[in-house]
Amino acid sequence: MDRQQISDTLWADGYARLGSLLSVGECRSLRALYADDSVFRKHIDMARHRFGEGSYKYLAYPLPEKIAELREALYETLAPIADDWMEALGFDVKYPPTLETFLARCRTHGQTRPTPLILRYEEGGYNCLHQDLYGEIVFPFQIVVALSDPAKDYDGGELLLVEQRPRAQSIGHALTLEQGEAVVITTRYRPVKGTRGYYRANLRHGVSRITRGERYTLGIIFHDAA
Repeated sequence: MDRQQISDTLWADGYARLGSLLSVGECRSLRALYADDSVFRKHIDMARHRFGEGSYKYLAYPLPEKIAELREALYETLAPIADDWMEALGFDVKYPPTLETFLARCRTHGQTRPTPLILRYEEGGYNCLHQDLYGEIVFPFQIVVALSDPAKDYDGGELLLVEQRPRAQSIGHALTLEQGEAVVITTRYRPVKGTRGYYRANLRHGVSRITRGERYTLGIIFHDAA
């Protein structure tokens, strides 16, 4: 992973494709975890909460080894970029260089529950536009990894990103991820250069309706939940 390339793309678009981070076998193994409730701390029925149609499960600590490794490595890659974003927006916030230290900060604010999750959609499923905010401490980036093959497993189901700028029309992106491919997206807002410096542009994400098959996704969120 080239940190400078990731940084340049995040500054330009608010998201950056990271290429393939998981093999087909690793994707299958993580999909198979969904049936094992012992590795999860919570199960959410999206329709019940009017979040969409589908379900997702938050993993419990200790996280599966591969997910823990990715979470730590990706945090260390993204933390310096997060510092630059906060400086551009005028916030006096610095993120620790390691995930362990960042999670210790979360714990001091009562955020102790792990947030990495696996999502499952069947035909007709979708996810409404939203932001994954679980407390006062929020890391500005999160990761989405495709566990299913869009060429074989499902149709539809694009990852949707919508950016809302003050006094302007919203900008939308629709991304299709190959199996094992990851993308880093903006969690809440990002800096956008204006005539008087940088301003905040809010971003939300969701998933378009699945028209055939079944879609699994891994979400890696760095801040823990209260």
